[in-house]
Amino acid sequence: MLRARAQRVFALKPVTLAFFLSLGKFSSKADVAATAALNIAVITGTTRNAGPPRPILGPRVANYVISKLEQRGNDVTLVDPREIEIPLLQKPHFAYAKSQVPSNLKDIHDKFLKVDAFVTITPEYNHAPSPALINVLNHFGSSTFSFKPSAIISYSSGQWGGTRAASALRPILSELGCLPVSAMVHIPNTAGVFDEDGSLMCESKDIERWHSYFDRCFSQLEWWGDAAKNQKMLVNPFTESPSFSRNPSERNAPS
Repeated sequence: MLRARAQRVFALKPVTLAFFLSLGKFSSKADVAATAALNIAVITGTTRNAGPPRPILGPRVANYVISKLEQRGNDVTLVDPREIEIPLLQKPHFAYAKSQVPSNLKDIHDKFLKVDAFVTITPEYNHAPSPALINVLNHFGSSTFSFKPSAIISYSSGQWGGTRAASALRPILSELGCLPVSAMVHIPNTAGVFDEDGSLMCESKDIERWHSYFDRCFSQLEWWGDAAKNQKMLVNPFTESPSFSRNPSERNAPS
C-alpha cells in the first residue's frame, strides 16, 4: 500500500512542477481562458415553448452562457429538455442491459461521458430547481458525472434570481459526484438583462460587471475541469472508487 502511494506521489511530481513553471506565462484573463479548451455540457431546465408568462427566459440565458464559454476557448455540448426525447423517469439508463438501452438515453449518456465539466441552468419552481433538469440528471448514475466539476446558474423574472433553486441544486450535483464550484450565478429580472439572442441589454455601466460575474464562475469551472482532466491521465479515479453496479447496499458500511 505504501509503495502504491509512493508511486502516485512520484507520478504527480512532473505535473506539479510543470504547473508551477507555467504560472509565469499567465499574463491576462485571455491567456488563462485560452488554456482551458474543455468540452462542457450545458444542461438547461426550461421546457416552455410558449407563454404566458412572457418572455421565455431560459433560452436567453443559455445563449449567453454558450457564447461566453465558447469565447473562453471551450467546446460546448447543449442538452436541452425541449429538444431531446427523454420521458419522465421510469427506468434510468443504468437499469437497462447494455444491449437494451434506448437510443435516446444512450446518445445523452455518450455526450455526458465525453465532457470535462457541466453547467446547469435552472429557473425556480416553488423554491426548487427545474423538474425537467432534475429529470435529465436522475436518468443517469453518478459514475456518468463523477470526478468532473459543475457550475450552477439560476435565473428568474423577479428580484431573487432563483437563488433558492440554486442552493437546492448544489447537494444534488454533489451526490452525483460533479462537485459544483463555489461561485454560482444568479440572474434577477432576467428579461431586462438579456435579449432574445442572449446579448446583454442592460445599461453600459453594468455590462462589464455582468461579464466579470460570469467570468468568476467559469474561471473556477475551467480550473477544476483542467485539473481533473490532467489528473485522470495519471490515475484512474474509479480504481479505488469504483462505480456501484449492483444495488444500493454497495454504499453501506461493513456490518
